[in-house]
Order: sequence, then C-alpha cells, then structure tokens
Amino acid sequence: MAFSSNSALELSVLDLAQIPQGGDARVALHRSRELAQHAEALGYKRFWLAEHHNMPGIASAATAVAIGFVAEGTSTIRVGAGGVMLPNHAPLVIAEQFGTLEALYPGRIDLGLGRAPGTDQLTMRALRRDLTSADTFPSDVQELQALLGDPAPGQYIHAVPGEGSHVPLWILGSSLFGAQLAAHLGLPYAFASHFAPAALVPALQTYRDMFQPSEQLDAPRVMLAANTIVADTDAEAKRLFTSMQRSFIDGIFRRQRTLLPPPIDSIEDYWQPHEREQLQSMMSCSFIGAPDTVREGLERFVAEHAPDELIVTVSAFDQGARLRSLELLAGLGIGAAVA
Repeated sequence: MAFSSNSALELSVLDLAQIPQGGDARVALHRSRELAQHAEALGYKRFWLAEHHNMPGIASAATAVAIGFVAEGTSTIRVGAGGVMLPNHAPLVIAEQFGTLEALYPGRIDLGLGRAPGTDQLTMRALRRDLTSADTFPSDVQELQALLGDPAPGQYIHAVPGEGSHVPLWILGSSLFGAQLAAHLGLPYAFASHFAPAALVPALQTYRDMFQPSEQLDAPRVMLAANTIVADTDAEAKRLFTSMQRSFIDGIFRRQRTLLPPPIDSIEDYWQPHEREQLQSMMSCSFIGAPDTVREGLERFVAEHAPDELIVTVSAFDQGARLRSLELLAGLGIGAAVA
C-alpha cells in the first residue's frame, strides 16, 4: 500500500462549491463538477470538496454526496474531501460513505480529515456535537483507518462497503497538532495555508522531523493550499479576486450571511483598515495576477516550503474566469520547475 513522495510538484484543486449571487445550490454543484471536468482534462491530480455547515454561500455540506456527483461526471481525476470534519460524525458512518464511493469509483477516492467543526457553536449542537468532540480526533482517525482496512480476527463491527478498501487518508491542519498526528500515524499532511498560514513553517518542520513510515506512506508527503487566480492581466485578476475578498470580509468580520458576490473595481473602497490588515495576513498565500506574476510568486513559495503537491482554490464569481484560470495555471510549468 505504500507510495513514495514524488520529486515533481503535482497540482490539484480545492473547491467550496460556492453559491454565486443569483444562483442556488444546484448551480454551485454543477459549477464544481464542470470545474473538475476541466481540471481533469488539464491533468490536475485531484479535486477536493470541503465540509461546511449552516453557511448560505457554500453547497458542500453533504460532502460525500457532492463528491459522488463530481466523481460521476469525471473518469480519471481523484476526487475527495478536503475535508470531512471527523468529530461531526461517527467513524463507522464515514467509513461506509467513503467505502461506497470507493466501490463506485475505484482507485479515485481520497479522504482528508480535519478536527474543526466547520461551523459555529449552535450548529455544532444541531450536529449533535459537543465542545469535547475534537478531543477524540486521534482515536477516531485510527478507528476509521481500521474500519477501512483489512478485518482483524474476531472483529465484530464491519464497514460494508468500506472494509478492505484502504481509502487513502490525509490529515488536514493549520497547527502543530495536525502535523504531529499526521507524522505519528504516517499519513500525508495537507496544510491550510490558503486561510491560516501563521504556523506553516513550524508545522512542516514538525511533520517532516517526526514522520514515521506506515503501510500507506513510506516518506513524508506535504500538500499546501493556495488561493490563485490567473488572468490575462494583473488588473483583471485582482478585480476577480475581490469576490473572494468580499466573501471573507462579509462572512468572517461582518458576520453577514451572503452568497458569493460579483467583483468590484476596487476593494480599497470596501474594506476597513483593520479588515484589510487581518485579511491580508490570513490570505498571504494568495497568488493573483497575470501568468508571469503568478509564476514568480508560486516558484518562490514552492522553493521556500518544498511541497510535494499544491492544491489551489479558484474562487471567482464568473465561471468562465475560473476555467480560464485553471488553464493558465496549468500552462505555467510550476511542476516542471521543481522536477
């Protein structure tokens, strides 16, 4: 079951199935599937969807269902969760869900696991989760891993489908906790640098220093997330990026429940000084601009942190701009630059 870390950087896509203003969940999910089909044709490695709850602008709450919809519309790209918030669920249920996906789309399903709620405290209670649920995350990961593995003698509880599927697990994180757990279990590690980059350097150091080989993985494997929009000009890309910036400002700082807004000509007239400072810190791993601008930024980022894989978000109001951005990014030769 082991595989080695590649020397060439691989590119993947992380999508939130954002609902644009004027659209609905159906529109968002079809946009996601079209983006995955485009990524597949361009040679991207995988396409992940994330679990969020009680957020009017995100349509991927039923993450396994959304993954199945995307997988059904594609044929070769790996599809998975980036991630499932495991403390929201019983490990047996997740093993059955992803075992079913693996049975339907063999060799193409990934399961990234996080311990954050992916929502607010009131919604946590509606999910039947309490504030201590995250405390059992390490043992829950191991339970899930066992349910997806080969059965042990005398084992009474079986995931059907799921048992023996060996769906590959990833640990997601933005702190040293996830890095330590991924290293201890010998699992690949995906760091949320696209919105929480503060602990990036120490987390990667911890993971690489502490890594213990496992049946799934024989050497550390790091995936880093980045916000990217590539357009014909810097000005066009920056304008497209204002949709994502407004979405973060409205949802995180102003507590407004909004759909993905259309772009505006200048974000400077929209945010307050404290919002600008916080958002630029949160989203410092963003590469927005014309092809040469983005290539320069990404090559510097890759050289500094040496990931095995880069997973990009392409959040834009216009679907055509998202498709075009993936095309331009694929043509930059970032992977070849580190081969």
